[in-house]
Amino acid sequence: MQKSILLCLVFVCVCLSGYSQNDSIHTYSHDSIPRDSSIQRISISLSNNTPVYTLKPAIDIPIVAVGTTWSLYAFTKIYNKPPSTVAQIQNLKTSDINAFDRWAVTPYSKSLDDISYYPFYAAIPYPLIVFLTKKEMRNDFAKLGFLYWEAMSITGLLGTGATYNFDRYRPYAYSAETPMDIRTSGIAKNSFFAGHVQTVATPMFFLAKVYADYYPDSKIKWVFYGIASIATGATAYMRLESGEHFPSDILLGVVTGSLAGILVPQYHKNRSTKDRAMSIMPYSTGDVNGVVITYKIK
Repeated sequence: MQKSILLCLVFVCVCLSGYSQNDSIHTYSHDSIPRDSSIQRISISLSNNTPVYTLKPAIDIPIVAVGTTWSLYAFTKIYNKPPSTVAQIQNLKTSDINAFDRWAVTPYSKSLDDISYYPFYAAIPYPLIVFLTKKEMRNDFAKLGFLYWEAMSITGLLGTGATYNFDRYRPYAYSAETPMDIRTSGIAKNSFFAGHVQTVATPMFFLAKVYADYYPDSKIKWVFYGIASIATGATAYMRLESGEHFPSDILLGVVTGSLAGILVPQYHKNRSTKDRAMSIMPYSTGDVNGVVITYKIK
């Protein structure tokens, strides 16, 4: 719930009236401001001149450079891990899996694996497309695009870093119903953690956060969060049911992906625009001329 506190400070410069030669200051409450028909009100939004986000090059550029470079390097490694031997696969025991994840052992499902790529590929360009549909975001397209790149580079750094450094067999590797050539493949050791889920969560929640920051009073801003949750949840379900990831892998993917999408814009948010709007309204009653400065704190 948003609360609004309206404080009106009226600075009156008297021009004069035939009864006074001195300057005076009159203060009115919001409801007591004269409403004569001659009053002219002009509302100027000062916050419109303040950017929603401010870049921090000394921090942002190194993060983007390191995250992007590492991700590109790690991708060439994690998808070229050496295969396992048949003996190694046959020695896998579900009893060695922690109790939280053990129930998720399931055979590989190619159909669900293939379908899970649809939200994966759709989510990546999704924020950029929406940015072009609204004037305010379109005007800041370069800045928003860079922040999006930063969020994705952080996601890539965390996701590929985990997969590169840890070999964890996917759930389907423990299932005798999965063909042996799939169980022994190098990518069967890429369960930790859920990269698809993470990569869907970051752009979806990034867009939801940005839209809410640009249009805080919009009635549909929560729709974007709903879409982000549905897309991420659907991807998580398919990766679980296809035997690709354990629940703990998926939870890590959801948490790291959504936090990267939300916290990167939040970190760059210009605090002077946070929960405040200001307007100036000149007015005149004929005898008195003044200016109303209104602060709306939400």
